Amino acid sequence: MSTADNDTTNPPDHKMLKNMSSNVGSLRERLQQKKILVAPGVFDALTAVIATDAGFEALYLSGAAVAYTRLGGPDIGLTSVSEMADTMSLIADRVATPVIMDADAGFGNALNAQRTMQLYERAGASALQLEDQQHPKRCGHLADKQLVSTGEMCGKIKAMTDARRSDETLVVARTDAISVEGFDAAIDRADAYLEAGADVLFIEAPQTREQLQQIGQRFDSRVPLLANMVEGGTTPITDAADLQTLGFSIAIFPGGIVRALARTAQDYYANLHANGSNQAFADRMHDFSGLNQLLGTQETLERGKRYTGNNNESS
Repeated sequence: MSTADNDTTNPPDHKMLKNMSSNVGSLRERLQQKKILVAPGVFDALTAVIATDAGFEALYLSGAAVAYTRLGGPDIGLTSVSEMADTMSLIADRVATPVIMDADAGFGNALNAQRTMQLYERAGASALQLEDQQHPKRCGHLADKQLVSTGEMCGKIKAMTDARRSDETLVVARTDAISVEGFDAAIDRADAYLEAGADVLFIEAPQTREQLQQIGQRFDSRVPLLANMVEGGTTPITDAADLQTLGFSIAIFPGGIVRALARTAQDYYANLHANGSNQAFADRMHDFSGLNQLLGTQETLERGKRYTGNNNESS
């Protein structure tokens, strides 16, 4: 028997990737806890690694953030289901952290929503967020949204729950009705979506703290609730601890990382253009070794040595 055959010091490769943790439980299990779950927005494997390193227990793969970064465009339904699934696959290759994934309006009718479930679940998503806008949709904090009927949305929810391979994969039902049909209508839609089988409710863009409180009072004891914090959006920014007291189980900050990086990138490029080097910006960026440390480059190279055939092994 070779040394490699008898080597118990090296776990399987898929567990050797940076941040792949064996103690990560399911998202459904985590939501049984009273402590609110904060899920920061990510848009690629690098941001997923950095967010996981920061200690977050879940991530939110934002369709808006993918549109901003991959397309350089606004959140108006331009991203495709395959672009999102590809992004999720790359994230799942790097981290084991549960990911709530933006499924927009299911990219079509109920059958399209089923296929979205199959693609996203296979790619590694722990939860799919489905909304009741007409396709193509737009950001929940933009005006002039249009909704599908309550019945059509309920059909999509049922289609998704029928298509999932595991009951651990959650369906997050989002309604954008507050700005279109009013607050009471949004509550009625949420009730219907819960009845249709939603695992988590997401009533988008409450306009006041009072509305947040009313949502919590109505649904807190029945289902986990998700709140969306958008800097400069319709909903007053509320910290996670306060949202927990209001009855929310999940707080997402979907696009904040892109706004932070975009501002930094503007400053970086302006500085480089003005100075002809990065010396004046050095304290605001990783150097070569710092980035490689973040990425786990040395660990990856060491792992690769196991497969070069240069090891002296005795049989």
